[in-house]
Amino acid sequence: MKMENPSPIQWQFSERAQQLQSSVIREILKVTVRPDVISFAGGLPSPETFPVERMRAAFDTVLSKQGKVALQYGPTDGYGPLREWIADSLSTNGAKIVPEQVLMVSGSQQGLDLLAKVLVDEGSKVLVETPSYLGALQAFSVYRPEFVSVPTDDHGLIPEQLAGVAQGARLLYALPNFQNPTGRSLSVERRAALVETCARLGLPLIEDDPYGALSYRGEPLPKMLTMNPEGVIYMGSFSKVLTPGIRLGYVVAPVPLIRKLEQAKQAADLHTAQLTQMVVHEVIKDGFLKEHIPTIRTLYANQCNAMLESLAEFFPSSVTWTRPEGGMFIWVTLPKHIDSMKLLDEAIAQNVAFVPGAPFYANAAEKNTLRLSFVTVPPAKIREGVEKLGKLIAAKL
Repeated sequence: MKMENPSPIQWQFSERAQQLQSSVIREILKVTVRPDVISFAGGLPSPETFPVERMRAAFDTVLSKQGKVALQYGPTDGYGPLREWIADSLSTNGAKIVPEQVLMVSGSQQGLDLLAKVLVDEGSKVLVETPSYLGALQAFSVYRPEFVSVPTDDHGLIPEQLAGVAQGARLLYALPNFQNPTGRSLSVERRAALVETCARLGLPLIEDDPYGALSYRGEPLPKMLTMNPEGVIYMGSFSKVLTPGIRLGYVVAPVPLIRKLEQAKQAADLHTAQLTQMVVHEVIKDGFLKEHIPTIRTLYANQCNAMLESLAEFFPSSVTWTRPEGGMFIWVTLPKHIDSMKLLDEAIAQNVAFVPGAPFYANAAEKNTLRLSFVTVPPAKIREGVEKLGKLIAAKL
């Protein structure tokens, strides 16, 4: 029976809910779905790289041979054979990783949320790069930390800058490979120095590595996890090397932390989908990634080169940008007086989109910066979009 004239509900949101904000990138993507927009905004892998037929065959195999297992509830820590594959892939002569150190999560974003949930209290000091990954800032901010920005330069995070800010910090979050948003990478020397410094200071180091396999040269730099498995928390993902639609990532950490993360995950979603874990294992178990990833690297390298050439041709000399050797992003620094948020409005009017740089800063945002992603845009459209942006920038000089 339908009520007559019900009183409107006065929603009383929690303080945590009241501080939630939408991702700037997600809001921009609402505009970029228009087919006439040249979008350099989304950090989306190219659909051309998705192994659709391989995934379809794997779903058929899993459902036909192990359907009742795949469609059932699974263990919180994840599908055993996949965790074993991950542990073996990360093990080196100097550092043996075991499956008990691996927790499967529903995309890296859940991993970030769980890590913040078990390591961060309100007011806790959290160290981040300058700038840092927007999704991590968004995930951590729910728990109301005190963000402390660690200085960086053209080569990324500066390990020597940690000593002055690490006192009392709960963690340091870093993306060492082709960082989002800048495309920068830490050198081997800086990785070793960072691991040593964090170990000396007793500071947990989160190594977020969604792009490490996407080195254009095909020679990934060493993982910090292997330098100190007891002090480094490693995060990996299948989103950039298979498909983001399966929402499958993993956290590798010392067993006591993994067990606490597992408890937090039980409260969040019980477990990551058993079906998708089994399908991914079916796809990758026989070495498919070794033949598949090079095709991604080649595609992205060609499109990165197309953007770098276009930037050199069409952007004013007063503008600078990074030159990544892998990954998906280029970071642009404009003259100080240009606000990239205002520039975005003008660019969208010209059917071009990018992400303003300010949201990537935990503190003291630099408004004259922006991020360009090139992997979903063909070279001819890259050239057209960069030319339009170059004219808009030049008009402000």
